Amino acid sequence: MSVRKPRTVVVDDSRFMRGLITDLLDEGGIPVVGEAKDGVEALEVVKEEQPDAVTMDLEMPRMDGIEAVERIMAEQPTPVLMLSAHTEDGAEVTFEALEKGAVDFFSKPGGEVSMGVSQHGEQLIETVRSVADADLQQASRQTGQQQRQPASASAGGTTTTGLEPFDDTRTVLIGSSTGGPDAVEQVMSELPVGDCRVIIIQHMPEAFTSRFADRLDAASRYDVREASDGARIGAGEALVARGGSHTEITGYSNGRIRVGLIEEDLGLSVHPAVNVTMESAAETIDDPMTGVILTGMGSDGTDGICAIQEAGGRTVAQDEESCVIYGMPKRAIEAGCIDAVCDINDIATTIREMVQ
Repeated sequence: MSVRKPRTVVVDDSRFMRGLITDLLDEGGIPVVGEAKDGVEALEVVKEEQPDAVTMDLEMPRMDGIEAVERIMAEQPTPVLMLSAHTEDGAEVTFEALEKGAVDFFSKPGGEVSMGVSQHGEQLIETVRSVADADLQQASRQTGQQQRQPASASAGGTTTTGLEPFDDTRTVLIGSSTGGPDAVEQVMSELPVGDCRVIIIQHMPEAFTSRFADRLDAASRYDVREASDGARIGAGEALVARGGSHTEITGYSNGRIRVGLIEEDLGLSVHPAVNVTMESAAETIDDPMTGVILTGMGSDGTDGICAIQEAGGRTVAQDEESCVIYGMPKRAIEAGCIDAVCDINDIATTIREMVQ
């Protein structure tokens, strides 16, 4: 089977960084067909070369990465991978870039940036390949839907989706990767509040998951926060697995879940891993569960969703047509561990119907 070799344009205001990224991609078999030092040049190069993917820096003179993404998506729609600083400020502007249409992001670790990128060269190459395969129509669709989402419902558990509040001590576990932030936000904004508890596992660096939790807290009817070691949640609460570690379910009693953080990588390529959380949930929680696998590359989540089904839980996967990247759901479906496959617009309704 031939390996995907997406033609790529590299955009960064640092000549050294452009050269470094170009070398890494070239070594990984990904041809770099153009470079640009700012957003203005990026628009010209993308129009001329019509690449399969673009790596985009955020902070640049004349036109920054956010405006460049918005212009590219309007004038020459092309999958964009943001290169962002591994900081809270970097997280904030990265989410803004995702709202403008960027498909995914690759975090530049703090300290010596060149060393950090070099050490994560294989991950960068894999991510560029994944981004190049993204369904831009679905990415744009999700972005538009999120921009139109109503604000969180008023106190008292009322909803704007027509769904009645949950009356069920159910745990919902949601796993996602590329394209996941928008998809998770949509599901959470449409999920009725009640006795349900939610745990979200999104492949994302540590500096980003706290900000992601804040966004979900504002968009949903749940009290959402980033997971911490020993944290507990009950009805109407949600946790976002912290980046850079794994979140496991360590206890369950009286409708409350306790989690612990595993700092070791466990030999896994993603941190947090969906499998770790879902498998521990299947072992620990004896009340009803629903496992959900959304858009993302790779196969993380397959073992976990199968464990949930084997424990008597119900399982849902996003369908291919509405995925930005149809990797994780496809693997879970192929494993025979999914009870329902549906469009992203129907995920929240399907979870509610499973409760009934």
